Amino acid sequence: MEKLFHLKEKGTTVKTEIIAGITTFLAMAYILAVNPSYLGGIEGATPGAIFSATAISAAIATLCMAFFANYPVALASGMGLNAFFAFTVCGAMGCSYAVALTAILVEGIIFILLSFCNFREALVNQIPKNLKFGITAGIGLFITIIALINSGVVVANDATVLGIGTFSRPEFVLSLVGLLIIGVLHHFKVPGSILLGILATWVLGIIAELTGWYVVDIEKGVYSLIPSFTGLSFEAPVMFNFDFSYIADNIATFLVITFTFLFTDIFDTVGTLIGVAEKGNLLDEEGNLPNAKGALLADAVGTVAGACLGTSTVTSYVESSAGVSAGGRTGLTALTTAILFIIALVLSPLFLAIPSFATTPAMLFVGLLMFSAIKNMDFDGDVADSIGGFIAAVFMPLTYSIANGIMFGMLSWVILKLLTGKVKDIKPVMWVSTALFVLYFVLKFIGIIA
Repeated sequence: MEKLFHLKEKGTTVKTEIIAGITTFLAMAYILAVNPSYLGGIEGATPGAIFSATAISAAIATLCMAFFANYPVALASGMGLNAFFAFTVCGAMGCSYAVALTAILVEGIIFILLSFCNFREALVNQIPKNLKFGITAGIGLFITIIALINSGVVVANDATVLGIGTFSRPEFVLSLVGLLIIGVLHHFKVPGSILLGILATWVLGIIAELTGWYVVDIEKGVYSLIPSFTGLSFEAPVMFNFDFSYIADNIATFLVITFTFLFTDIFDTVGTLIGVAEKGNLLDEEGNLPNAKGALLADAVGTVAGACLGTSTVTSYVESSAGVSAGGRTGLTALTTAILFIIALVLSPLFLAIPSFATTPAMLFVGLLMFSAIKNMDFDGDVADSIGGFIAAVFMPLTYSIANGIMFGMLSWVILKLLTGKVKDIKPVMWVSTALFVLYFVLKFIGIIA
């Protein structure tokens, strides 16, 4: 283990890494339930096949991250990208499941090429430091709002857009109780405090179900918290389901689909890697991510593997920050998470019984830790750095997108550098990124991209 992952150099232990890997898995295991529900209804796909494809592709990509980059980052089919796949490409645009997978495959191949030509690596490393801190803080807020919405603490409100949920619901109460449990455990420096908080909240939920407070209602999406291992079965994923014939007759549509996948994934991945690495002190003294190429290559290989297995774009998961906050510092954390994805193929009822409100306390605590990066931002220096970092931080949660936060933060930074006469500060990768943003806006303005 020491030779593979350099544990002593990173100041960690096998036990800490394994606990961190378990924590990361539990924080992102919801994708095993969500992805089949999103993609399983598409003609040519089934929930069972999507479940298997999601677990296997996540394991492959996360193993690549462990051994290519030695980073504690896990990967799986990305939220948002799977919704675009199912509801826009295969829904509104009327494309087949095979066509969507073909676009994912092409995107992944382009990613691999971009990884080797260093564009994505330069993008990670050449983003200004203030923007990096803003991105980290923004991801913290983004994680927080996702967790609060998933647990029903924050709900939609016609008058104010967002409002507070029902105080008496067990999901509301137990989410906040779980956060207090993690806080107390953290105060007393109990190892694995985040993981213990998830498990404690789940146990409290089971007690609530047994006493009748938590009422199961499958029609409303309220499932039992008690695992059931009856009727276990494994359905193989649909392999190599591509349709290259579509490209010749619909080249413009296909390019738009591929570009949208590519654009969103690039900046989601960059933001996630920066945020997780900054929180885990993995950046070097110059604020760069060592071996970023390996991390980005793992992401690209995962996307290609996912397409071949029949699932949507595989990307780095922001929930990896839960494992980093639990002490994960090396690829052993990722290796542990990957193994759990494989185990999930046969023990899915156990993992899927853990409700979102049980992982909410962990994500809230991680959100707090990541938001603390805001204190490292310089708000009294260059106006481009101040506004760019601020925009990146607030746009992520308020537009529900990491990519939007990075895009508007970087655009603000570049425009202000131009207007204040500091053109020399703008590095080539920032010019290229700005050109991509402009192209994206033009395509949205003329209605080509929804």
